[in-house]
Amino acid sequence: MAAAARLFRGAAPPALACARALGSAPPGPPRRGARRAALAAAGALGGLGLALGLWRRQAALAAAREDEEEKELRQRFMAPPVSGLRELRRRRREVRSRMELLIMETQAEMCRALAALDPGASFSVDSWERKEGGGGISCVLQDGEVFEKAGVNVSVVSGLLSEEAARQMRSRGKSLKAKDGKLPFCAMGVSSVIHPKNPHVPTMHFNYRYFEIEEADGTIQWWFGGGTDLTPTYLNEEDAVHFHKTLKEACDKHDLKLYPKFKKWCDDYFYIKHRGERRGIGGIFFDDMDSPSKEEVFQFVKSCAKAVVPCYIPIVKKHCHDSFTPEEKLWQQLRRGRYVEFNLLYDRGTKFGLLTPGSRVESILMSLPLTARWEYMHNPPESSKEAEILEVLRNPKDWVH
Repeated sequence: MAAAARLFRGAAPPALACARALGSAPPGPPRRGARRAALAAAGALGGLGLALGLWRRQAALAAAREDEEEKELRQRFMAPPVSGLRELRRRRREVRSRMELLIMETQAEMCRALAALDPGASFSVDSWERKEGGGGISCVLQDGEVFEKAGVNVSVVSGLLSEEAARQMRSRGKSLKAKDGKLPFCAMGVSSVIHPKNPHVPTMHFNYRYFEIEEADGTIQWWFGGGTDLTPTYLNEEDAVHFHKTLKEACDKHDLKLYPKFKKWCDDYFYIKHRGERRGIGGIFFDDMDSPSKEEVFQFVKSCAKAVVPCYIPIVKKHCHDSFTPEEKLWQQLRRGRYVEFNLLYDRGTKFGLLTPGSRVESILMSLPLTARWEYMHNPPESSKEAEILEVLRNPKDWVH
């Protein structure tokens, strides 16, 4: 053994010996120097191995964290986001990605709050794709004990703006400069309409959206829009105050001027011209909001979206088991007829959706109730509860001062 050790100590390192045998290396330095060089090389290789092992462990930990985050996000949402979780994570600092996450969260929060009130029913979750670009997630509950129809939809679509949609936007003052008649766009939003069975529980609608349009010179025009409004069959002033006060608090976090401005805009927007009355008792509404900055407007929209559940769900809890008469149910059906009239004749979102190529009509018309009624020349008696709500619809009130 000692002789073998002496023999080994006198030998060149294997790699160097091979090089010499092949004639590709000059005679080496003294044997002691060769050993030092070999040890240094081995040390370097060992260090490289340790670094590689450390990198692999860090990569595995990062992948595990990503998988855990993805699992958590899937549990938070009703379905995977249209743009994909990895893409949203990659662009997580962009407002566009943060808005998509916000509308996904808003959809899930509202669906879970509604489902908790109507445990015998469940939401049908339908993910769909649009061949022109993007897609959406439609969540609809029908024929429950509390809700006749409740829909909460998310859409994230992109492509080329149709001529009709561009004309509609230009009519609102948008200066859209097309290149060869083409206007690339991206639009995303969450939209919901809740039609309860009990006529003492009001219908509620909300929508929050974000648009980007690329003009001929590459300039990106962007804006936010949205709102939340209440449509009761019968007036309950306490409910009206709660609803408006909750929305006002959300607005006041950003600017005390916003609530009165957007409350009036809501009353004006939801006006059924041929009837001379509003669709409901209002709330807030705004559109084409592009100042003071993208971040500030996004934070305002986020506050409004977070106010949706607290402004409405307590009202449903309060009245979903109230007794009602056949006559009250009939009045609810007549008022729903007015709801249908407004949505099909005046609503911007409905018009934009129907004018967008490849749009999903079933999701757009989700806002319509399962049942409605029209009677010829129906007029409620004076001083009745039905006449009371009509007076408010014809002459909007200030509910918070």
